[in-house]
Amino acid sequence: MSPWRLLLTRPADECQAQLPELAAAGIVARALPMLALKPMAETPVQRSLLLDLDRYSLVIVVSKTAARLMIERVDQYWPQPPARQLWACVGPGTAELLADYGLNVAYPAAGRDSEALWALPEVQAALAVPSARVLLVRGEGGRDWLSEQVQGRGIALDVLELYRREAPHYLPGEIAAELEQAAINGIVLSSAQALEHLLRSTGIDWPEVCERVLLVPSERVAEQAREHGARRVHVLKGLRSDELLASLPAAPEAISFT
Repeated sequence: MSPWRLLLTRPADECQAQLPELAAAGIVARALPMLALKPMAETPVQRSLLLDLDRYSLVIVVSKTAARLMIERVDQYWPQPPARQLWACVGPGTAELLADYGLNVAYPAAGRDSEALWALPEVQAALAVPSARVLLVRGEGGRDWLSEQVQGRGIALDVLELYRREAPHYLPGEIAAELEQAAINGIVLSSAQALEHLLRSTGIDWPEVCERVLLVPSERVAEQAREHGARRVHVLKGLRSDELLASLPAAPEAISFT
């Protein structure tokens, strides 16, 4: 049996899929989602972007939720998706969804963040074509860093926001009580927004909550966690169960205080 006892904070459906995978590896885990993803109604502007999909040399899809919703929209308007464009994403789960739909996909083999995606040679090549244009498919208000990079290169950018992130409601003290009752020693956070929602939801209990190891997807989120007082932070290789298991230290005690 693993010494790790984890709290999962991804959207509910993703937590429920991951719980049995971690259990099979001997890890006790509980789920308290810090994000709820709600599809947004399509606007006339969004419909116009979708109808002009073939004018983009690069489509960046930031998450599996964005990929699923985008595929539904493309399927609605395009009998066959445009062939001569690159679709880029951060993780293999998102890439698998896009590739299974028949799209030309690139994602970083190492690194699960925007910086690794941006550094891909395929992405840089798609940005270098004449009259390059980028479509960024995301949730409401997400991934500003990517927008800044595209615009900083003077490349035309359109943003297609397909869903809204909401913070589930928890009663005061509820999260801290669950962590204590389940003897949780590690909290898996999927994004900076999940960290923000955990911080807000725990309120005055945050100093106690953040004594546990925070397991985060990138150095950027790790730095934000440290700025909020977390002293034991570990960057994962990825959020899929196999990636999480491969990057977990043998025990929480192996992660030193900073």
